[in-house]
Amino acid sequence: MRVFISVFMIWGLVSCGHSNKAVLPYANDVDLERFMGDWFVIANIPTFIENDAHNAIERYSMNDDGTIATTFTFNDGSFDGDIKIYNPTGYVSDDTNSLWGMQFIWPFKAEFVIAYLSPDYQYTIIARSARDYVWIMARSPVVSDIEYEKLVNLCVEMGYVREKIIKVPHQMNMKSHAGDVL
Repeated sequence: MRVFISVFMIWGLVSCGHSNKAVLPYANDVDLERFMGDWFVIANIPTFIENDAHNAIERYSMNDDGTIATTFTFNDGSFDGDIKIYNPTGYVSDDTNSLWGMQFIWPFKAEFVIAYLSPDYQYTIIARSARDYVWIMARSPVVSDIEYEKLVNLCVEMGYVREKIIKVPHQMNMKSHAGDVL
């Protein structure tokens, strides 16, 4: 019986390390200074904290120690909903600057992969190997239908389910959560 349990446990550990999904692509040589700033969340497979988010914006800035200060803000439930603000810290963990650990609670870091970045730094896709969450972001709160479809198709090519990706509503001429008119 002990042999059976041992074999079963080893099989479970080995199978956890393998996935039938392809390895995520990584953006090549991300210029961190250029990547910093505001990114509007255009669509996502949301985490529990961002279900029904409106006007979602992720702002990145470099800390002196090389970490990334992150401010994630959104209106909860509607354009007039309560403003929610989260401040995780990003830790760049590879030479291409594409793989980060995003820490909301010490000591845990969630995988954060810059899987796509347009050459002009106007569009990005943040993905995870588990294909549980994804964020399509842009420098503007509105993208064309053609660009949106292109970005969603890239997510599908990465192994995401199209029907799980939802648009995040944004108001035009809104005030950012920092008070700036966008």
